[in-house]
Amino acid sequence: MPLQAIRTDITLLSVDAIVNAANNSLLGGGGVDGAIHRAAGPDLLAECRGIGSCPTGESRITHSYQLPSKWVIHTVGPVWQGGECGEQELLASCYRSSLQLAAQHDLQSIAFPAISTGVYGYPGKLAAVIAVRECHHFQLRNQRPTDIYFVCFDPQALTIYEALLKQK
Repeated sequence: MPLQAIRTDITLLSVDAIVNAANNSLLGGGGVDGAIHRAAGPDLLAECRGIGSCPTGESRITHSYQLPSKWVIHTVGPVWQGGECGEQELLASCYRSSLQLAAQHDLQSIAFPAISTGVYGYPGKLAAVIAVRECHHFQLRNQRPTDIYFVCFDPQALTIYEALLKQK
């Protein structure tokens, strides 16, 4: 299946893995991170405590507990500082490391939120370009995951992703 943009609540998706736009502590927060932790229940927090922290640009995988997905891949995106502090490479690394974990666990489907575009302030269109590029390149070189979803919170984000995906 090609890359696909959808507008829905990521916590409701029955995919192999959903990606959590986490903070370095992995202990929950606001936005997508908080929603995933609330929907998964307290066991996710307990497992994340056992993992410890996660550096920006890297990813960790946990069970999903009360979520319909099988796994949660937590990745820590960069805080936008104007684009001159390595944010692009760190964001690209989030996608690559999440996809690598999915491939290592032989997962077929994965759903990404718009990493770093909430409270971390990354401009939505710039982030979407990186997301689509990295996922497209990964699919060209790897057999899994085959189904990659970009889960959009609002109609504007969906429009951006759909336009980018038409170019692929």
